[in-house]
Parts: sequence; C-alpha cells; structure tokens
Amino acid sequence: MSEGDIAADQLRLMIERIERLEEEKKGIGDDIKDVYLEGKATGYDTKIMREIIRLRKMQPHDRQERDAILQTYLAALGMA
Repeated sequence: MSEGDIAADQLRLMIERIERLEEEKKGIGDDIKDVYLEGKATGYDTKIMREIIRLRKMQPHDRQERDAILQTYLAALGMA
C-alpha cells in the first residue's frame, strides 16, 4: 500500500466520521427541539427557556457584568 493510498484511506475515514457525527448532531438538535415543543405545550415560554439556557452557560461574574450593563442601559433610556 502506497503513502497515497494510506492518506486517501485516512481522509475517507475522517470524512465518514464527520458525517456520522453530523448525523448525531442533527438527531440531538431534533431532540432538543422536541423538548422545547413539550415545554411550549405545557405552557412555558420557549424564548425565556432559551434565554435561561444561555445564561446558565455563562460564568457567574460574566452574567453579573452583563446584568449590570443592562441595568445601566435601561436606566439611561428611562426604562428602569
């Protein structure tokens, strides 16, 4: 087997692996969508659910800084 054949096999295996992972990612995305639909059917606001997920991913100090800036901007606009 030549180096070219080995490289081609290696590339093919990587591409196939990426394709499998992309399919898994699609499946997981569909599962997440189903959970949001379930939440909506139960009466929850899915926009707020998504916001909570986004906030929970943040570090506490980043979230506090974001909240402080938001409050400053709201106050400046007379919305606080």
